Amino acid sequence: MISNTVKNTLLLLTACSTLSFAKGQEKHIRYTQKLEGTNLEFSMEAIPGGEFLMGSATSGIADEMPVHKVILDPFYMSTFEVTWDLFEPFLYKDFEKTKTEAGTIPAEVDAVTRPTKPYLDMTFGMGKANQPALAMTHYNAIQFCKWLYVRTGEFYRLPTEAEWEYACRAGSQDEYYFGNDAAELNDYAWYESNSDEKTAKVGQKKPNAWGLYDMLGNVAEWTYDQYIADFYAQSAGKSVKNPVAVPTTLYPHSVRGGSFLSTAEDARSASRLASDPFWKQLDPQIPKSNWWFPEAPFVGMRLVKPVNVPSKEEIMAYYDKAPIKDF
Repeated sequence: MISNTVKNTLLLLTACSTLSFAKGQEKHIRYTQKLEGTNLEFSMEAIPGGEFLMGSATSGIADEMPVHKVILDPFYMSTFEVTWDLFEPFLYKDFEKTKTEAGTIPAEVDAVTRPTKPYLDMTFGMGKANQPALAMTHYNAIQFCKWLYVRTGEFYRLPTEAEWEYACRAGSQDEYYFGNDAAELNDYAWYESNSDEKTAKVGQKKPNAWGLYDMLGNVAEWTYDQYIADFYAQSAGKSVKNPVAVPTTLYPHSVRGGSFLSTAEDARSASRLASDPFWKQLDPQIPKSNWWFPEAPFVGMRLVKPVNVPSKEEIMAYYDKAPIKDF
C-alpha cells in the first residue's frame, strides 16, 4: 500500500503550478509495491500533474498533429517495463503458488481469469530474468492489472496515451526526452541500431528526468486508448484535461515508445503505433486467442496508478469488460 506521507507529498508538489524539472535535475518520489508472501516487488515513480504540448510539429507525420495542450492529473508510473519475473506468476496459478508462502494467496485471486497456456515460447528465446514481458494482448495486459489489484488492493492500469507521452517527455518538448539529436539515443534506448534484434534486461540505459527507464525502445508499450489516426484534431486550439480515446473495438489500440526493432524515428516521444490483427496470423485457434500476439514479440507494458483513485465500481468496470472475439 502507498503511505499517506507519499500521497500527501505528491499532492503538495503538484499543487504548485510552477513545478518543473529542468534537464539534469532529478527530483523523484518513489514507492515500492510488494506482493505479500512473496519476494516479488516493483517500483513506481511519482509523475506530477501539469500540462504539456502533445504531438510533434516537426516530424511531418499526420497522426502526431496538430500539437495541442493537454492537462493531466498526477499519477504514478512504473519505473521499468513489466518483466517476466512479475508477469509469469499471473500466467500460471501453480507457478504463483511456488513463489508464495503457504496460506498468503488471497482466496479471491483464484477468481481472476488467467491466460490460456501459449503454444509458443512467448519469450522467443530472449530470456525471462529481468527481461520485459511481451506479446500479450491489450486484454491480457488489463487482466494482469486486475490480478495486481486483487493481490495488492491498489488500482493499477494501463496509461492513457496522453499520460504515456507526458511521462516520457518529463518536461521536454524535444523529439526525444534528452534532446533532438538521434545520435544520443544509444545512451537511452535499445532500438534497431544497438539491440541485436532482441530485448535487453530492463534498466540498463539512462532514465529520463522523472526516473523512468526504457520509455523509448526495448519493448513498445500498450496504452489504454483506441488508436484513432486523427484523434488530435478534436483538440486543435483547445486545452483538454485527461483525454482518452475509450476503446470500443478490438483493433487498433495505441502502442507507444518504439521497440528493439524500431528505427530512431519510430522511437521518439510523440511517435504512435497501432495494433494490427496481423500480429495473430500464426494463431491456429478459431476464434483467435484473447491473450497472445504470437507475431508481436516487440510489445510489452508499463503500469500506472492514478493519485485520484476511482470508486470500486469504476475499477471493476475497467477490469471486467468482456473480451471481444477476434477474427
